[in-house]
Amino acid sequence: EISEEEKAKAAERKARHERSKRIAEKRREKEEAEAGPIPERSDVSTDIQVPTPPFWGTRISKGVPLADYSGMLDERATFLGQWGLRGTKGKEGPSYEDLVETEGRPRLRYWLERLSTDGILQHAAAVYGYFPCVAEKDDLVVLTEADPDAPERFRFTFPRQRKDRHLCLADFFRPRELAKEKGQVDVVGFSTVTMGQPIADYAQELFETNAYRDYLEVHGLGVQLTEALAEYWHSRIRAELTLPDGSAVAKDDSQNIEDFFRLGYRGARFSLGYGACPNLEDRAKIEELLDPERIGVKLSEEHQLHPEQSTDAIVVHHPEAKYFNT
Repeated sequence: EISEEEKAKAAERKARHERSKRIAEKRREKEEAEAGPIPERSDVSTDIQVPTPPFWGTRISKGVPLADYSGMLDERATFLGQWGLRGTKGKEGPSYEDLVETEGRPRLRYWLERLSTDGILQHAAAVYGYFPCVAEKDDLVVLTEADPDAPERFRFTFPRQRKDRHLCLADFFRPRELAKEKGQVDVVGFSTVTMGQPIADYAQELFETNAYRDYLEVHGLGVQLTEALAEYWHSRIRAELTLPDGSAVAKDDSQNIEDFFRLGYRGARFSLGYGACPNLEDRAKIEELLDPERIGVKLSEEHQLHPEQSTDAIVVHHPEAKYFNT
């Protein structure tokens, strides 16, 4: 049962999304009027090796141990972005680096230990899967089976850049014509991860008892743990996808954790609602493909995921796949 407060938050997020969408549409219309003709495809290479997935379809994992994904936690996004540890420049007051050592990391250790002890973090879960696909112009077409002539299961249409390289997310997948020529379709991954409802309930209890600092820290930590879990699961997918020479897509992963936050690996994880894939309505297709209710995640009428600390993604293996704005 989704609470009235969660519904209100979802409605507010949807309203912000709609405003952003309208602004983006007006900007695109203006750029389109000023720009020349838009090509059907960008210069993204089609001559790449397509990896083989370990299975077609979906799998779930419940009770993901904190130790598996805590190493993917972005400390800077947590301390600076979520907790507001700004620091001061010059000689007056502590620097950001000082605050990380005296407040950030000690509070982080405290909360991870406390939330683990209280059983709040034992609900982390993921559902993910691999699906055969091809590209058709601006569309990613998910097929019913790994055959270029197989019937269409779902179609995702993505916006194309009006300038620069004229990128479109569909460009990172093998075109249908090439799939027929090679006799091999492409593979797309989808994932949904969640920290579960208890961490949101825990934060709300802190808020209701006027423990505002604790509330902000737990809420912010929940957001970043969700991202860490999603990043960890993306690394799992890269490790499972096998290239023709027997190596994994993950062979290109950087060994420096800081590089992970700058996409220091092959491919990218695109979350819905951002520039490359702005249509939240596409979540309904991902929901049907993954059936995330098996890990307790539901999709609201406003196309928001519940519990709040959940996120989904389209996982792209193409070496040139990086974030871009349309």
